[in-house]
Amino acid sequence: MKYLLIMQMNPAVWEALSPEQRDEVMNGHGAFMETIRASGEMVATHALAEPAQSVVVRGRDGVPVVTDGPFLESKEFMGGFYLVECETRERAVELAAMIPDAAVDGMAIEVREVVFSEGAR
Repeated sequence: MKYLLIMQMNPAVWEALSPEQRDEVMNGHGAFMETIRASGEMVATHALAEPAQSVVVRGRDGVPVVTDGPFLESKEFMGGFYLVECETRERAVELAAMIPDAAVDGMAIEVREVVFSEGAR
């Protein structure tokens, strides 16, 4: 089964960390990626730009309407994700707990099963 491990970013929490703590989190991702590559559970990972750099597209009367910025105002946003393939939900939760962001108070990893996938292995 595939699971999306969604890293929920809170800029206020991130900015409150010391530079050393931020480096520890960022460097921890390298070790995590090595672990899930070695176990064969890594499918993909992507980091996303902050919501201020996004646009939202909606259809209105058959015409696309594009607005700048995030869909909603929120103190948290999806900062990136890992797509993993593992045997059980419990294993996906175990992997999520290994992501360095999970250890930061005020940040979290959401685990969501992928129910449809096209073009992925």
